[in-house]
Amino acid sequence: MSFIATANPPIEAEDAQVENDPWFPAIEAPKVREACLLDGTVTAARLAEAIESAIDTVNGELRSYMAEQIALGAASLGVAGDGRQAGRYLRAIHAHVQADLAEAYRETDTTPHNDSKTERIRERIEAKVDEHRRKLRWAISDLLGRPRTTVELI
Repeated sequence: MSFIATANPPIEAEDAQVENDPWFPAIEAPKVREACLLDGTVTAARLAEAIESAIDTVNGELRSYMAEQIALGAASLGVAGDGRQAGRYLRAIHAHVQADLAEAYRETDTTPHNDSKTERIRERIEAKVDEHRRKLRWAISDLLGRPRTTVELI
């Protein structure tokens, strides 16, 4: 008998389906998993929770935009704006999911305690979370037609 460890655990369970407001594009967990390059370390339940959180956040930020577009006669996000809005929406969902999952897994310790690498690994994970949050903000700004300006006061 042999034991073969895989670097990326396979997906063992079928992903749960998450419902979205019908005006927005449907979010399919397997497609999110593929787009975000998620392997079996992210369970179906955790992925569903991250997608639900992303939908709540992104849809909440787009509530007034949706009302404006419906008033203009847009039956869905896919026909609103310049025709690329659905892609921008999915980009925002994916970025939110990736940020949430990176935050959830940042406490997974793969280094020996008291190792000098621990702090550097945590810093890299924090930088990755910040990058996903920036991508989320940019996707929403693009969707709303706002500039991508970030101003920080010193």
